[in-house]
Amino acid sequence: MEATPPATPRHTMFPLWLLPSGSVGVYAENISGTKLNRPELLALLDTAESGDVLLVESVDRLSRLSQADWDTLKATIKAKGLRLVVADLPTSHMLVEATGITGQIMDVINNMLIDLMATMARLDQEKRVERIRQGLENKRAADPEWKPAGKGRNTAKWAKVKKLMQEYPTMSAEMLAKQADCGVATVYRIKKASKVL
Repeated sequence: MEATPPATPRHTMFPLWLLPSGSVGVYAENISGTKLNRPELLALLDTAESGDVLLVESVDRLSRLSQADWDTLKATIKAKGLRLVVADLPTSHMLVEATGITGQIMDVINNMLIDLMATMARLDQEKRVERIRQGLENKRAADPEWKPAGKGRNTAKWAKVKKLMQEYPTMSAEMLAKQADCGVATVYRIKKASKVL
């Protein structure tokens, strides 16, 4: 497997070291860590082989999932025989080489620390969502006529997608999004606004 650079990741990056072959697979996506059904994560798990090291930048890049989804992901990682190494958790680095009783002890410690970090990431996400909800409620209470304006159009991005749609009319929405470095939903919004569906 050859390493292929991702198309400008915005949120989550899942690098995977494939130790037996010495190659590196890099998986990056623009989907929130609050969702388990992420195409690149699923592709990574499908490609990985027993003994490979799954290296992530931070636990919160991998999981801000519900407890049930986090348990499912951990079980999948374990069933595949992967070793999870977290860049900002130095003790997890030891798992790459640790064997015997030391490896088993470090595995228990790291699993506990990773679970704790995943729980903290999930709680942080929940607090953030609650603060936003409260802020919107306060704004509506102060001004009942107020409505959120939204982000608005990124005119340069829209122009890029429209140009790609004209140049490659049969290109899939997923490929257009990848080429234009935007979400697939943005491509569909542009197609709908342009009446090209």
